[in-house]
Amino acid sequence: MAHQPIENYGVVGNMRTVALIGMNGSVDWACSPQFDSPSIFGAILDQQKGGYFKICPAEQHGITYKQLYWPETNVLVTRFLSVDGVAEIIDFMPVDYHGHDHNVNQLIRRVNIVKGSMALRMECFPAFNYARDSHEIHFNEAGCLFSSATANMQLSTTLPMQPEGSGVTCDFVLQEGQTITFSMSQAEADEDEGYKLTEAESQHLFEDTVEFWQKWLSQSTYRGRWREMVERSALALKLLTYEPTGAIVAAPTSSLPQGNLLQRNWDDRYTWIRDAAFTIYAFLRIGFTQEAAKFMGWIEARAAELDSDGSLQNMYGIDGRHQLNEETLSHLQGYEGYGPVRVGNSSYDQRRLDIYGELMDSVYLYNKYGSPISYDFWTHLSRLTDWVVDNWRSTDEGIWEVPGGRRHFVYSKLMCWVAIDRAIRLADKRSFPADRARWHTTRDQIYQEIMAKGWSDERQSFVQSYDSETLDASLLMMPLVFFMSPTDPRMLKTLEAIDRPPSNGGLVSNSLVYRYSPDSPIGLDGYGGSANICTFWLVEALTRAGQVDRRHLDRARLVFEKMLSYGNHLGLFAEEIGPSGEALGNFPQAFTHLGLISAAVNLDRHLGTIS
Repeated sequence: MAHQPIENYGVVGNMRTVALIGMNGSVDWACSPQFDSPSIFGAILDQQKGGYFKICPAEQHGITYKQLYWPETNVLVTRFLSVDGVAEIIDFMPVDYHGHDHNVNQLIRRVNIVKGSMALRMECFPAFNYARDSHEIHFNEAGCLFSSATANMQLSTTLPMQPEGSGVTCDFVLQEGQTITFSMSQAEADEDEGYKLTEAESQHLFEDTVEFWQKWLSQSTYRGRWREMVERSALALKLLTYEPTGAIVAAPTSSLPQGNLLQRNWDDRYTWIRDAAFTIYAFLRIGFTQEAAKFMGWIEARAAELDSDGSLQNMYGIDGRHQLNEETLSHLQGYEGYGPVRVGNSSYDQRRLDIYGELMDSVYLYNKYGSPISYDFWTHLSRLTDWVVDNWRSTDEGIWEVPGGRRHFVYSKLMCWVAIDRAIRLADKRSFPADRARWHTTRDQIYQEIMAKGWSDERQSFVQSYDSETLDASLLMMPLVFFMSPTDPRMLKTLEAIDRPPSNGGLVSNSLVYRYSPDSPIGLDGYGGSANICTFWLVEALTRAGQVDRRHLDRARLVFEKMLSYGNHLGLFAEEIGPSGEALGNFPQAFTHLGLISAAVNLDRHLGTIS
């Protein structure tokens, strides 16, 4: 059985965890009880061992597959069309439990026939703890209980199921107008009877879930161009939010490769400080103030847990934990055989200086557009800023983790400047006590050093690191964080250098942007596909440059429109786009959808003001 392309998946969830469901009707990734828990279904990483939960036509020949979201929701509809009939699976996870424990982390799969008739087959083969734990099957009145040492899941339905190896199957035929529900949820090990939803209860939960998502989305204040894509991105980001803490996972999957031979397979089910400013900005700009506030609460909690020297980790667990120990699961082959499969993330303790700017920018934005921050929060931020003042001259790993060890990355210096600049602005705005003179002096020193050492006379561009000639797409952030004017000659030259094909020394291939140039230490083959977030940064940089030159604005719109066409059939994006237009990396990626919202908001505003 071949792997589904990454772009063939939709995602449903309940702000605790998610399930990835292919166009073929198979749940190939689901973890329980939360995003970073061990997988129950993991076929996306190993078709033979990973486990899956599939509902599909019994006869595969002549079937057309479609997938869509119920309007303005995260309720997924997978449709099978044949000459004899049309079947649909409506997948969702209830988000309002109504006090019923059996609804916790419940995946409901409603199968109905909208035309004609169809013979269908259900196959459920869980593989607990990343396919490391064996399990037993106990049939009960509701269906069957899968019981392992680490988790227990109840599969319920009104249809009879048969054991088959480590799973169960069910063959059935439905006629037009008939509906059957399969539900899978957490259970207790001694649950003898289980709980079986009636069709009326299933319908009620479906209606409640649709109402929840539509009501949530109605808070959006965005009414500009590309509204549907912006709202889909907002819905995706809400799915990636861990409701108990407000943290957002970078992506809900692990080890989906950024390229076939790179072995750059990471576990992204954690929260990066890097994403903070983008998250706060995106939520605030389109009206989701509660989400911004909840995430800021998570940021404040991390600021209160600074290391003894005043520094931060670059990522944390969604519950705030600090240890994210990494291990390799050698018994799993990896997506399409491209391993390794990793869980945990050892880069949590890497030194990345850029995170301080991203964190301080998020706080500054929230204090300005959300709610004023507290004095106690400020004391932690002041200590953090002092750490940046003391350490900005250090080398670090950089935003992209490029091989070759620590260097003086220009983007890292830029974000150190942002950290101190926003701290100064915040102190002045709120009259907070601060070592202003020292902060001002350091901010100016960083600026002067970037202009002196981060600029290449040969390239006529800013470059990735001191003493290099490598272009880097992160430099597009310079005007976005107000380090310099978008129309400054140096910025325009950098924009021009980046916005060229790689064959001509640039980073842009038919509107898609690579992270850095082929003369980097690992070369063009070393960084897989184009980075979606970088393409959206190009759109924003062009948009801002378009204030004085309409050609830049027209270029920004073209790049943005082209980029939208690379989303999957549901409007979801992975981390990268491969050479054949395929999705690469973990999916869906929050960073990309944050970038989409920001680019859409700013491009739409500028198109409305410039005739």
